[in-house]
Amino acid sequence: MRHLRRTLIAAVLATGTLTSAVACSSAGGSDDSGGSAKGTYTFWDPYPQFDASSEWGKRVAGCGTQAGVTVKRTAMDTTDLGNKALLAAQQGNAPDIMLVDNPVVSTLVQAGILNKTGDLGLNTSSIQQNILGAGVMDGSAYGVPIGANTLALYYNKDILKTAGVDPAGIKDWATLTAALQKVKTAGKKGITFSAIGTEEGSFQFLPWFWGAGGDLTRLNDPNGVAALSLWKDWVSQGLAPNDVLQNTQTTSWQEFATGRYAFGENGTWQLANAAKAGFPYGVINIPARNGGSAPAPTGGEFVTVPVQKATGRYDVTKKIVNCLISPTNLLATDTTLSYVAPTSAVQQQQVQQNAALKPWVSAVAAARGRTSNGLGTKYPVISQQMWTAVQSALSGGKSPQAALDAAQAAAGRKG
Repeated sequence: MRHLRRTLIAAVLATGTLTSAVACSSAGGSDDSGGSAKGTYTFWDPYPQFDASSEWGKRVAGCGTQAGVTVKRTAMDTTDLGNKALLAAQQGNAPDIMLVDNPVVSTLVQAGILNKTGDLGLNTSSIQQNILGAGVMDGSAYGVPIGANTLALYYNKDILKTAGVDPAGIKDWATLTAALQKVKTAGKKGITFSAIGTEEGSFQFLPWFWGAGGDLTRLNDPNGVAALSLWKDWVSQGLAPNDVLQNTQTTSWQEFATGRYAFGENGTWQLANAAKAGFPYGVINIPARNGGSAPAPTGGEFVTVPVQKATGRYDVTKKIVNCLISPTNLLATDTTLSYVAPTSAVQQQQVQQNAALKPWVSAVAAARGRTSNGLGTKYPVISQQMWTAVQSALSGGKSPQAALDAAQAAAGRKG
């Protein structure tokens, strides 16, 4: 849930909404307004679960020490972070460094808050392009990802064995649906996922939508309709439960963890819980409609550098950022956050340390950013109409075609 709670700020920021109670007079800025490698540099991140004594807290402080300065770290909920970032920029006291969820980058760029990584001399050549893409606008990168997570299918080995299903044979939608039917015939439950009317619902629907060849600028084309029809058919046939309409990713995982479901769509962040589930499990990539791995959306944060009036500060800021994204720190950070590293070299180290990450590395390689391909701040509007269409179709309110027709019309009006 951590990463998807943070994605909700994209929809809030896209409307320009700021909470009036935000007080930023002491949150950003620094006592050191010059370019000297002394003083205090401010750092905001969306990890309030990690205090100064945590491995993450120590890592941030250590990068400041290495740069010869003190880092004043402020951790807050992502909604507060996004709102405060906009207000602090307006007031001229933005922090030196911000760690933000990837869909938020485009919103902050549109507000004129962030520097281009190229202008700062930050090297992103080793970053996987599909991961970096969530922070690229008009051909320029505005941040460096510290890691990524995405979605795949967890499966219960015991149930598949009972049903006579070989997970290696699941290559496309047809073979997956056939497997679900075998599971149902064997008296077990099929697949659980989240189709809730929030960003989580869109996040979970996107692999099927993209895996059909869907285009977010044309929600109601035949490919998008095919994806929604797949989910609708599963629910109608009892291959997926009706409560997917209310399921968050957490409650969907809890259903899978009961041991009664053959498959559960979920993310890297559930690996630790999977190990404690009490039954043998495996992971396969979400299949595309006609075979291969479907592109799933990337989650994860970007290290960004807000615009400062005192441009002399950027030299030290760059040292802190380079420290945070060094291979050693990426490995440690991504282990802490259950992320897949954004570089192939560190990914290989991760798999050597934990073989369970191997399928996730390939899933991330096939993933894409929700705001990529120039979508930017249009994504939150489109996403809201998408999850509304999913809710309408799965509840029986409208056919998949009619639901997506309405979604496309509404997205066009609001975009």
